[in-house]
Amino acid sequence: MGGMFGEIKVMLHNFKASLEKSHACEDDPVWELFYKKAFPTMQVMVNHRQDGDHQRLGIDRSIILRNGKQFTIDEKARFKDYGDILLEIWSNEQYKTHGWATKDLMCDYIAYGIIPSQRCYLLPVNQLQNALRRNWKKWYLNNHKHRAQNTNHVTVNVAVNTQELLREINNTLIININEAA
Repeated sequence: MGGMFGEIKVMLHNFKASLEKSHACEDDPVWELFYKKAFPTMQVMVNHRQDGDHQRLGIDRSIILRNGKQFTIDEKARFKDYGDILLEIWSNEQYKTHGWATKDLMCDYIAYGIIPSQRCYLLPVNQLQNALRRNWKKWYLNNHKHRAQNTNHVTVNVAVNTQELLREINNTLIININEAA
């Protein structure tokens, strides 16, 4: 479906199978390689995959640096590079349950790993969500939407061109008080 509201792609999605696939790659050595490059003084990375409130607040892993500084990360694994990043808007469309791109998270970063190409986009959560707020109408109305039909609910993601998303995240780092919000 196309037109004014962007193209909507519907796919049958088995949440349990996708979660198992994602968790199967959580111990993939590529994650440690990503983090060692991103955080050169990393001393340890801690896996927080056990179920709990921290999971619902976006904490999959902690990175602890040599000086004791800690960063918390929500990991997203993608298994093909489409040139975009899927931002989860609704984790449950019917009940309007916010997805990871729109809800309040406790993590510092989203590590969006494209596993086959061994590339990771380390997206700062606050700036990512500010970029989404600034570009909401344009991205939500005009970009491709992916509706994943799960067993009992539908998840809605918006595909945003990777370079455009990174540019808009960068723009949130420039603060101009005289500019309209």
